[in-house]
Amino acid sequence: MGDIITLPVVSLPQQTDRKSEPSQANTISPFVERKLIPVGPAYLAHVRRVVHDLSFEEHDKHVEEEEKRRRNLEREADDEDDLGVGDEEETEDVLSLDPKEWKKQDHYAVLGLSHLRYRATPEQIKIAHRKKVLKHHPDKKAGAVGNSNDDAFFKCIQKANDVLTHPEKRRQFDSVDPYYDLLEADVPTTQQVTKAKNPNSAFFKLFAPVFEREARFSRKKPVPLLGEYSDSKEVVETFYDFWYNFDSWRSFEYLDKEVNEGSDNRDDKRYTEKKNKTERARRKKEDTARLRAIVDVALSADPRIKRIKQEEKETREAKRKNKSGPGGGPSKAQTEEEKRRIEEEDKAKEEAEKVAKAEAKKAKAAAANAAKKARRVARAEAGEVP
Repeated sequence: MGDIITLPVVSLPQQTDRKSEPSQANTISPFVERKLIPVGPAYLAHVRRVVHDLSFEEHDKHVEEEEKRRRNLEREADDEDDLGVGDEEETEDVLSLDPKEWKKQDHYAVLGLSHLRYRATPEQIKIAHRKKVLKHHPDKKAGAVGNSNDDAFFKCIQKANDVLTHPEKRRQFDSVDPYYDLLEADVPTTQQVTKAKNPNSAFFKLFAPVFEREARFSRKKPVPLLGEYSDSKEVVETFYDFWYNFDSWRSFEYLDKEVNEGSDNRDDKRYTEKKNKTERARRKKEDTARLRAIVDVALSADPRIKRIKQEEKETREAKRKNKSGPGGGPSKAQTEEEKRRIEEEDKAKEEAEKVAKAEAKKAKAAAANAAKKARRVARAEAGEVP
């Protein structure tokens, strides 16, 4: 504790040339001695300078470094608490969204979760929503200049939170997430793999992200991903068997057309529901055909298939060489029989591959025809008067 210093009170010299009324002189309080204790920020700064033998400039620099360290610690604590949500930049397109067109907005971008998207956990969505509310609540922007659209954006925030916190609504939005539209259309080709400097590594580099992206729609877990070049025949067969029989939960209800507001006509509702059902079925068939086409391209370009066939051929040749006839070597009959058997096996495999490719082509054509038919039906229904 600081020392107590007693300061003597010095009376002010009286002004003899000033005239004062007796009534005013009698109201002056008598002198009182008071004790002053050295405390306060200025005194503490003085103590630090004396104890640490610092100049004023050194002391100010030390205080600035301490303040900077404190702010860094607070920032690190905030980063740990937000579970990786962060503060995403808000573009002008996002801030100018119309809440009435909520089906066209990117809900993840509105909440600042573009870097997480379908991987965002409910806790992260909750944190992101709280951050946006604290920043864009109309009460915080009241009276501010240039924030006339902030109330509209706040409604977009609330709608995004409503969609992403509801499991069924979020699943419907994830099915048609606009962020992946361009990615789904940009599928690697066989030519891209064969023309690469290293076709083996190019195949996995190009196709691995595609299957990882599509895996989010699978009902069955875990989903076998592309793997690596050294995978065994069983692993490769399991991979393609899974993807050729892919069980997808993807749906397209989010794109349904709404019934006209204020309309109580039952025929209008039935007509709209019928059109929505037709469109959902068409989109589902197109998505199935799209995924099947991706698997077909991957199968045709997979370097593991060529490697496995080569290994099987070498194994058969080694077995044939190891078989011996009565004279210490393979007999002519054994050699011809083994050669005939190998040729029959190769021929059977080639025919099976041709049949599989023909069936895949036929299924793809059937899906395309069904989609065309659905579009014709939809156009015909659009011309009808409900």
